[in-house]
Amino acid sequence: MSKLVAPHGGKGLVCCLLEGKALEDEKKKAAGLKQIEISSRAKGDLIMMGIGGFSPLKGFMNKADWKSVCEKMTLSDGTFWPVPVTMDVAAADAKSLKPGEEVALVRKGEIMATMKVEEVYEMTEADKKWECELVFKGAGPDSEKFWEVAPSDHPGVKMVLAQKEFNVAGTVKVLSQGEYPEKFPGVYMTPAQLRAKMDERGWQKVAALQLRNPMHRSHEYLAKIAVEVCDGVVIHSLVGSLKPGDIPAEVRVKCIDTLVDKYFVKDFVIQAGYPLDMRYAGPREALLHATFRQNYGINNLIVGRDHAGVGDFYGMFEAQEIFRRIPQPAEEGKRLLCHPLNIDWTFYCKKCDGMASMRTCPHGKEDRVILSGTKLRKMLSEGAEVPDHFGREEVLAILREYYSSLTEKVEIKMQRAASGSTM
Repeated sequence: MSKLVAPHGGKGLVCCLLEGKALEDEKKKAAGLKQIEISSRAKGDLIMMGIGGFSPLKGFMNKADWKSVCEKMTLSDGTFWPVPVTMDVAAADAKSLKPGEEVALVRKGEIMATMKVEEVYEMTEADKKWECELVFKGAGPDSEKFWEVAPSDHPGVKMVLAQKEFNVAGTVKVLSQGEYPEKFPGVYMTPAQLRAKMDERGWQKVAALQLRNPMHRSHEYLAKIAVEVCDGVVIHSLVGSLKPGDIPAEVRVKCIDTLVDKYFVKDFVIQAGYPLDMRYAGPREALLHATFRQNYGINNLIVGRDHAGVGDFYGMFEAQEIFRRIPQPAEEGKRLLCHPLNIDWTFYCKKCDGMASMRTCPHGKEDRVILSGTKLRKMLSEGAEVPDHFGREEVLAILREYYSSLTEKVEIKMQRAASGSTM
């Protein structure tokens, strides 16, 4: 009997991915349906609905769910859900769609799913801005002038504003997991696969370390704190699309492999990957990270400084604070059961001669090596020397090789959290 936390929504793992004869029959039918080209974000969302990572969702949200999620962080039936999961289409496609019609959802030539259209609703510029203000606006200094800077500097806001004129809602039948099983064998796992692996080890209390950057010493320290207080830790990295300047998933996976091999006791750590694109929604994205981690069998999400942060749009620990303000539905199944494992700002202290946090180190800023993924990417992209104790040498060698292979460089902007200026 599994000791792991139940999937979110109270309905078990809700998986929309077809298999066997049902899959073959649906693929044949899909070939004759009207085709709708979808975004990279929608592709990742579809795969998560397929494998149960977005349980209890069975499709893209209708207008009532979209509005309720933006305003209340719940679906219209009261189930907790922190960010919209919607599919946009152009006006020309929207006008040709009718409720009850089945369509094929295609990404770059591959039919990813079929959808039974339930609702087509307009997304005006005012609607998009309303979504951005509720979902992406934080309490950092950049949010004081949100509409002056967000349309050009916030990747999540830019993504929403660039969406097409209509959203289409409907249940889906997912036909593919994309390139992920072949591209990341042994790392990409479905919730059922990861749960089986943790059940084999008898784990009950499990923490996840969310990663979109290569692991540096702070990440390693956070994971090891979790190992001390939990049965095990899942180093769970995003293998979907990122913004320009971020380091590709295959490079990050290689770095994690190296760290796990040389610096962790393997019985207490699992490296896994999931297929989403980043939404860059700051604190709301931290809640999404916790929501789908519950589906993977994880009941603690490590939340440190500026989790899923963008620029200076969010407060340093706003992603920790938001967990204290979320709705608590009466039914346990509808509540979020994956809780934050909050950890203070971490760094290497020369006087302590080791990793420390603001809670454990009494020394001054001049004695600390401030660690962040953004700072590491900036130093490596500019060929600058990486300070002692910033990262493991074996990992830095992999990253230097990657950066030396680039023909085009992307400017990396430093924010307050990455520079340590607010410490």
